[in-house]
Amino acid sequence: MASTYTPLGVELMATGENAGTWGTKTNANLNLVSQLTGGFAQVSIAGGAGTTALDIDDGALTGTAQQRMIEFTGSITGNRIVTIPNDVETFYILRNSTSGAYTVQFKYATGSGSTFTFSATDKGDKILFASASPDATNPNILTLAIGTGISDVVDDTSPQLGGNLDTNSFNIAFDDAHGITDESGNEQIIFQTTGSAVNQFDITNAATGGSPKISATGGDSNIDLDLEAKGTGHLTVRGNTNPGAIQLNCESNSHGQQIKSQPHSASVTNVMLLPAGADSTLVSLVSTDTLTNKTLTSPKVNEDVAVTSTATELNILDGVTSTTAELNILDGVTATAAELNYSDLATLGTSAASKVLTANANNLTTISGAVLNTEDTLSDSSTISWNVINSPVAKVTLAGNRTMAAPSGTGTAAGQMISLLVIQDGSGSRTISWNAVYEFPSDTAPTLTTTANLGDIFSFRYNGSKWLLIGQTLALTLS
Repeated sequence: MASTYTPLGVELMATGENAGTWGTKTNANLNLVSQLTGGFAQVSIAGGAGTTALDIDDGALTGTAQQRMIEFTGSITGNRIVTIPNDVETFYILRNSTSGAYTVQFKYATGSGSTFTFSATDKGDKILFASASPDATNPNILTLAIGTGISDVVDDTSPQLGGNLDTNSFNIAFDDAHGITDESGNEQIIFQTTGSAVNQFDITNAATGGSPKISATGGDSNIDLDLEAKGTGHLTVRGNTNPGAIQLNCESNSHGQQIKSQPHSASVTNVMLLPAGADSTLVSLVSTDTLTNKTLTSPKVNEDVAVTSTATELNILDGVTSTTAELNILDGVTATAAELNYSDLATLGTSAASKVLTANANNLTTISGAVLNTEDTLSDSSTISWNVINSPVAKVTLAGNRTMAAPSGTGTAAGQMISLLVIQDGSGSRTISWNAVYEFPSDTAPTLTTTANLGDIFSFRYNGSKWLLIGQTLALTLS
């Protein structure tokens, strides 16, 4: 009887056969067993889409499927398939060292049993068991876990690195509202996603003497950089040993302007409020000189500069001319022809009786005649505006329920008094909601007259922060 061979090519000698050659054949078998249990071979599978068949050579060491470890090499330009004979039953350690972004499938030569495939980007290692089951027609290739470890990274719920993580020119993808935690599992950086985002942060480190940088970059040409505190929190710029400062300068220019806090020893907190309304320039540099804690002193009239009117005096208001006596505006400034009038007063004369304003030694000013504040009419709207500098005495007729805005006007000061006449229209029963800057007794605003065409008068005095009610008269008949 002739010798037979196992599916892996080991020779099984028949009884009484191979007299005188048993030693040679036994040694050949032992070498083959050694290769089957620990052999390594590199097999090139270079080329386009196609199949490379690994073979079994009976009684020899030349079979490409008769190795424990097989490394696939070569440049592949299409998806490749590697097969083994259907009756092989063993396990393989495979390494995919091919170049080219294509898959490599490992399977039995025929049948519809399970297979294993290296993905187009998987250039790693795998332990596979060629089971030759459930039958020779459809044998399966099974994926084995390494020891008690995992067969897929996603199965590791507590992974640890043994070295630096190199992304190999790929990105780290975070799900929305996920990010980086500290070693206790507390959030440190959370990433929020925006659909179809095109703009992002760039974070750049720096060499010695340089400053690391956070930049807004992306597909748009001009991109703002937003820093947002939560709730009523503040955006704080801290210095390490010096006061915190914000420097404003262009990327292409190292020069800049600074906004800097006071030193810690100052023990004060200052607030700079920007004005509301239209665009405006708060500070304009008119020269290259810098004034720091300087006192500006103007020269005294007629001591440093001789100012004299010699012909025709300047009239401030059109059509008002002094014709009898001279008015000296500043010490040493004399009008010699026509008088200078500052306001629409009666023509000034040389006698005390002709003076409208006088002052005594006690710094009391006397006004001859009445002082009239012209009553102005405010525009009726859902929110009523009142410029108390231009119109300290005013009236408004209500055609609906209204809100009274805070008084406006440049120059309001503590001690100023104002008066407002509120008139009901022909329908009556109109109401006013007063801005909180108006202060009423017990913080309770009065109820307006409800009768049509009647009026209420309210007078206020400013204390520097609120307009305090000093008097009210309700239900007045106006005609």
